[in-house]
Amino acid sequence: MFLAISVFLITLVFVIWQPRGLQIGTTAVIGAVAALLLGVVSYTDVFTVIDIVWDATLAFIGIIILSMILDQIGFFEWAAIKMAQLSKGSGNRMFVYILILGALVAAFFANDGAALILTPILLAKMKYLKMNPLAIFAFLMAGGFIGDSASNPLVISNLTNIVTVGYFDIGFIEYAKNMFLPNLLSIFASIVVLWIYFRKEIPLKVDVSTLPEASSVIKNQTMFKLSWWFLGLLMTGYFIGDFYDLPVSVFALGGALIFLAIANHYKATKPLMTIKAAPWQVVWFSIGLYVVVYGLKNAGLTDTVASWISALQTQGEAMAVIGTGFLAAGLSSVMNNMPTIMVMDIAINQVGYTGNEALVYANILGSNLGPKMTPIGSLATLLWLHVLAQKGVKIGWGEYMKVGLVITPPVLLIALLGLI
Repeated sequence: MFLAISVFLITLVFVIWQPRGLQIGTTAVIGAVAALLLGVVSYTDVFTVIDIVWDATLAFIGIIILSMILDQIGFFEWAAIKMAQLSKGSGNRMFVYILILGALVAAFFANDGAALILTPILLAKMKYLKMNPLAIFAFLMAGGFIGDSASNPLVISNLTNIVTVGYFDIGFIEYAKNMFLPNLLSIFASIVVLWIYFRKEIPLKVDVSTLPEASSVIKNQTMFKLSWWFLGLLMTGYFIGDFYDLPVSVFALGGALIFLAIANHYKATKPLMTIKAAPWQVVWFSIGLYVVVYGLKNAGLTDTVASWISALQTQGEAMAVIGTGFLAAGLSSVMNNMPTIMVMDIAINQVGYTGNEALVYANILGSNLGPKMTPIGSLATLLWLHVLAQKGVKIGWGEYMKVGLVITPPVLLIALLGLI
């Protein structure tokens, strides 16, 4: 147990620290190799992990490539300007509309897509609108929060969703049906709680007349029009694939490659540059960190977590669901939600979830929302902070946690009530 914990903690520290530009994927792979050499995991364990995460990882790459193409043609910038113009100069309406946009982007393009693509667009537009630093901080924190809190409705909305769905063999439609109400509650609670927290920083009036026309930022009109049809067809494909038990990555990655070919035909993107710019480090991060975490499982961590869940089950269904959600949230906030989702999935499977499938969904909610309490809680938050730092905006841990620790618990509790 000591050896497994040591390898995990050292790996996590280097993932967060990133000394001399050491990338997160490289660190995770080094950690996985160390776990293998030290006997914390076996070669069989490595293949087991790959079998668990391959679909989620390939699907994620597809979603990000699709998002990058849409970003290159101006799709998200157009949407951001539209939302700002719809506010008609009201700062409060703009705050709510931007959160709704963030929720939509997270739902269809994953929380990491929202962090990587929407964040720089929002930052640029807020500076263009000459908002003061406190208002910019409020909008950025709210946008970063909604990216994770609204990443529950579809299998493709978060890597944690895809991993869990694959592990428990849950269908695309079944998942969407069970997560509809909790996600709706999560979005509503997020908007209300965020507005209450930041209401003094939100400007009453914003001069949106200086914004360019939304249509002017579209770089390829043909691709822009085609994208709406393509996204509709892709979503239909996910539901059709569910009937034939096809992996999500078949449509996510396959659809992205088809869209890339179409974009190349209309000279809207350069395929090789787009593929090269895709976040391949996330692939190595996903596989490497899961291998390291499997060492914790071998050392008995999942047995301990399973005993905690069993104890919660003796307190009734409501307590089991809420307790499981907050347990996942707590673990995610201190050890990142990527390893947490695997540990919790294995533990829930050990205690037996038949007849109480809500525990599976409570784990997802906890692993998606709980990480917002700390900067290290989710990959999306790490990416979000990295994007902001590149743009000259640095948010300290204390500054972040002062917001995250207050906002996250009530939103998570309200979302979990949707499962009871």
